[in-house]
Amino acid sequence: MTTYSEREDAAAASKDAIGTPLLKGVRVLAFAHWLQGPAACQYLADLGAEVIKVEPLGGAAERNVVRPGRGPDGASSVFVCGNRNQRSLAVDLKSAAGQQVIRSLVADYDIVIENFRPGVMDKLGFGYEDLREINPGVIFASASGYGSSGPMAGKPGQDLLAQALTGLAAASGGISPTPIGAAVIDQHGAALLAFAVLAAVTRRSSTGEGCLIEASLFNAGVDLQMEALTFYLNRDDGPFDADLLRRRELGTWYHPAPYGMYETSDGHVAVSLVETVTLQAAFPARLGGLEGLDPVADRDAYVAIVADVLRDLTSDEALAALDAHGIWNAPVLSYEQLESHPQMVHNDLIAEVGDEEWSARVVRHPVKYDGQIPPVLRNPPRIGQHTVEVLRELSLSDDAIESMLSNRTVVDGAVTTTALT
Repeated sequence: MTTYSEREDAAAASKDAIGTPLLKGVRVLAFAHWLQGPAACQYLADLGAEVIKVEPLGGAAERNVVRPGRGPDGASSVFVCGNRNQRSLAVDLKSAAGQQVIRSLVADYDIVIENFRPGVMDKLGFGYEDLREINPGVIFASASGYGSSGPMAGKPGQDLLAQALTGLAAASGGISPTPIGAAVIDQHGAALLAFAVLAAVTRRSSTGEGCLIEASLFNAGVDLQMEALTFYLNRDDGPFDADLLRRRELGTWYHPAPYGMYETSDGHVAVSLVETVTLQAAFPARLGGLEGLDPVADRDAYVAIVADVLRDLTSDEALAALDAHGIWNAPVLSYEQLESHPQMVHNDLIAEVGDEEWSARVVRHPVKYDGQIPPVLRNPPRIGQHTVEVLRELSLSDDAIESMLSNRTVVDGAVTTTALT
């Protein structure tokens, strides 16, 4: 794990090792909360984009989920996980002065990312057409629950709801719907949103054209199941629900047995795709009952036999036998085991963020560039930590800034003990 002190000592060296940030010159104004929007912005910020997180005076909603947390001013882990390498501007968007600040920023921060419900940005006067009048080349990336139109456009969008609506929970549970143990659609939606922004930036670099991007959790949930849904859409005729009613060991409803996770005498192991003859060779004299069983048509009976065999072995015994015959496998790890796993340690995927007043551990950027993971150069910010800094960049006078602070148009959350500059 990269610690705070190690990061501080190595920040300059990391910048030199990586070279010019990949997204140098890309400037993003983010009206983003919860996870889908902030995580998308964080992907871009990790790669060198300059991102201003526009927050209400009381801070973004995700700061206050499951508090107190270990983030700045007790902010939650939801906030800490998706807001590094960004600056915070806390402003009253309903005030005339606050709206003018945003309009002034749009000229330079010509990528706008928002994940409010459809219509909110239009009501504030910051919709796509409004901002195009200020900056014709603006890239406006809107992420919602279900899209900007359609029967569910105005409904609240959230990861669990998207798992329910897109069939993911039904396909994951077999006998009964089972939610995935992480916000997978939020995270996938964030990656798709960042991907779309970069595509629009590429086009604008050659044509000068802006772009209206519309992403949603619903579409992300469908895309996340591209393989499974393709099998469903091209299945043979017949009642589909019967395919979902599988033994709990099976990993999916469409892979042939024994593809799944199995209990051992001291844990669980995962077994991937394998021919019956190879599986029998791994456990001689134990799997004779597989003869004549079809891995698709007879999958439940097939799995029952494999489960009985593996249940009598330790995980190490099962994994050794599978390895010896080239069968793809893995131990089923807990988070505690994952944290200390040699590959996790080698990949250096955990970093510590914070300053003299707070600290938290986070998951680092998941991709290396020229052999390096992008460094954490800015902590997840306090509410309005960079408000005054941003206003000064707009050439506002100290008197004007003081007036905005006094009128509660903006909030200054800057402190003198920041970890990085």
